[in-house]
Amino acid sequence: MSVQYGLRKELDALLLQFDVLLATGDVRGKVQALVPTFAKLQELGASLCDPTLRGSARDRLLRYLQSYPMTPIAGEELMVVSGIAEWGRRVRELRVEFGYQILNGITLRAMIDEGDFSATALDPAGLSVSHYVLVSTVQDREAAHRWRSANRIRRTDAGVRDKLLQFLRENAGHPVAGEELRYVAGDDSTEWARRVRELRTEFGWPVFTNKSGRLDLANGMYVLETDRQAAVHDRRIPDSVRVGVLQRDGQACVLCGWSRGALSPGDPRQFLELHHIVHHVHGGNQQPENLITLCNVCHDAEHKSP
Repeated sequence: MSVQYGLRKELDALLLQFDVLLATGDVRGKVQALVPTFAKLQELGASLCDPTLRGSARDRLLRYLQSYPMTPIAGEELMVVSGIAEWGRRVRELRVEFGYQILNGITLRAMIDEGDFSATALDPAGLSVSHYVLVSTVQDREAAHRWRSANRIRRTDAGVRDKLLQFLRENAGHPVAGEELRYVAGDDSTEWARRVRELRTEFGWPVFTNKSGRLDLANGMYVLETDRQAAVHDRRIPDSVRVGVLQRDGQACVLCGWSRGALSPGDPRQFLELHHIVHHVHGGNQQPENLITLCNVCHDAEHKSP
């Protein structure tokens, strides 16, 4: 006899006992009779994911999410699988302490709306705050450190954009998760993804995602490539133009051939930038034919040359 079948039989017996109490007027007696019934229902739900994980709600949640990556999972499902009332805290532990990229539905929808997440199989209109999506099965070992930093910055009196920039600058060169940025901005913030895009497209901070030109980044991750702003005339290159030029040039410097696949600690070449062939001060525009991809070293050299 399977574990689930045995638990279901025990649940049936408890419900039959409860039927007897329905004819009485004692409300408290009915409530007390439902306590073991509710506990048995939780036990049955916990057994569905993997009977060998009955002792760990967190492990059951992770196993369930890993079974359905890139799939919106309702919180009610996670409650059933966990078998405990505090399932939300366990999900947060998986995200904050263990580094699993579990996005809330609202976070994911904001990223899709701003074009920072590739989700052809997801309907953003159907995502809500009660949904959770495991977007990567790879564990991020640095997540706990970043969440401590995020918590400190979140408590400051700065505006949303300034909080986001401070967090990105403290983690310059290292990918951060969209859920972390949303937390920094404030869980009730609906503008964080738009503010991140503005940092790139209006203020010249090199904040990129997989969709905005960094194909090596996992979906749902952001990175401030370097802690410096672009020159004013380089700040308003549209994302669509930027991505098109990078793809046209094979994601590599057209002068030295460097690409991110060759990234190494001792090499001063650390990121790619777009360079205007005809400089802005000489009437150069933001069209693809006037832009080329250069590594940061070649780009600096171009601007230093007479």
